[in-house]
Amino acid sequence: MTTKHQSQELTRQEMDNLVKMRKLDHDNVHKFIGMSIDGPRLIGVWKLCSRGSLQDIICRGNFSMDYFFMFCMIRDIAEGVKYLHHSFLRVHGNLRSATCLVNDSWQVKLADYGLDFIEAQEQKMLAKKRLLWAAPEVMRGSLKPSITDSPADVYSFAIIASEILTKKEAWNISERKEGYEEVIYLVKKGGGEILRPDLSVDRDVNQTLLALVKDCWAENPNDRPVADEICKLITELTPKTKNNLMDHVFKMLEDYTFTLEVEVEERTKELTVEKKKSDILLGKMLPRQVTERLKAGQAVEPEGFDSVTVFFSDIVKFTDLATKCSPFQTVNILNDLFSNFDAIIEKTDVYKVESIGDGYLCVSGLPIRNGFAHIKNLVDMALQFMEFTSHFKIPHLPTEQVQLRIGMNSGPCVAGVVGLSMPRYCLFGDTVNTASRMESNGKPSMIHISECAHTLLTKCYPYQYETSSRGEVIIKGKGVMETFWVHDRSTIVTTNKNWRSENLEKISEADSGDKNTMRSVSPYIENLTVDENKRRRELIKESMEYL
Repeated sequence: MTTKHQSQELTRQEMDNLVKMRKLDHDNVHKFIGMSIDGPRLIGVWKLCSRGSLQDIICRGNFSMDYFFMFCMIRDIAEGVKYLHHSFLRVHGNLRSATCLVNDSWQVKLADYGLDFIEAQEQKMLAKKRLLWAAPEVMRGSLKPSITDSPADVYSFAIIASEILTKKEAWNISERKEGYEEVIYLVKKGGGEILRPDLSVDRDVNQTLLALVKDCWAENPNDRPVADEICKLITELTPKTKNNLMDHVFKMLEDYTFTLEVEVEERTKELTVEKKKSDILLGKMLPRQVTERLKAGQAVEPEGFDSVTVFFSDIVKFTDLATKCSPFQTVNILNDLFSNFDAIIEKTDVYKVESIGDGYLCVSGLPIRNGFAHIKNLVDMALQFMEFTSHFKIPHLPTEQVQLRIGMNSGPCVAGVVGLSMPRYCLFGDTVNTASRMESNGKPSMIHISECAHTLLTKCYPYQYETSSRGEVIIKGKGVMETFWVHDRSTIVTTNKNWRSENLEKISEADSGDKNTMRSVSPYIENLTVDENKRRRELIKESMEYL
């Protein structure tokens, strides 16, 4: 480390003092290496203290010092002052927190001693601010204490000790209502109640040490203890179980490491919990397979599915219902209704694609293929939806009855992720459009399915559901289609004895089980036959309603 000073001629006595300074050797005195006098400026060379000055450490405020740590620093400064007072210098003369340097071992070393004869330019500029550490008698006389002014060092020591104990800059000048010039004036003036730094410290600070600091900044220099007395008292105050600062630092680091490990473990648990929450939330927005690929940074390619069932539902006359409710009530109705729908879906192999307004879109058979079970899954779910809505009550409209209109269709479909900022898992294909038409052309509290869905349902799960043909219906964009109603699960109980033999062949051995098992089946086909002329009249009537 080097310090620059304005060039000037050095006397023989000053040169001798510099030589003596090089011989000073103490653990708490900064090592003076020499001075360059050949250039335009004098350059003092000192041994490097990598942690900088005590003033810098306190001002940064990024290091937590406990009482023993502060005690050791104060002890180091006192030992350094004692050594200098017994040396040929007899006094430091420029003792401040800025001249107390800290090395790698957190040992405090006093620097910038013995150079009071140099007229440094920076000393002139900072002279006033340096008076914050100067004793009152120094302020009233010269900026530089004389060789007999060792009590002035004791006063400066007390100011530095107050910085360490309060962990704030000298006089806490940045938070005081008086500026540093006013503080210097009041200290210099003296008389009455003397002004000194505030010593509001932690409870664990030894009160005897606080009393020592107050004695050291006494107004009368003769009332201040000498360095020997200070060191003796500090030695008596040293905790019996602690003596070495580095051992204490290592113990602090061990405790900090353990605390950090515990905190990291707790934060890791919290992170894991939050990650699970985010994964659950993301899993409700996108299929698990899709989220895994997105989290891995992989592209999600569109995928085709040969056989799925698409479900659409809508609340009948929802617009009229919304006019009777406030916006908040409308949101609460939909949230209550759809939350219960979501709870039903969680128990089935059905994927909820989205809900827009009062519309609800689901699909089964993707993204995980399930053979032909998708039609049964959605029919069962639709029946549960109908059952729930039949008992659903609106708190502020108890007389209103919520009715669903449900439509379904089975067939091939393509699914893929659309968008980046808010990706959505979307369905594409004529199967989706037809399912939407089944819903829009349906009736309140009825499950309307296409011929494809009905064929799949009756072929794969024969006589397990009560269905009836609606007949031919004009579907916008599709023309004339025969569609069907799903009424309920079958209620007729039969055994293999009264079940037609040709129907037994349609049931696999795994599905049939014991041939004497009781089965719930739908009525025979001939019982569902509708008079042809009657159906034609219904078709004409319905066509007129939708035109």
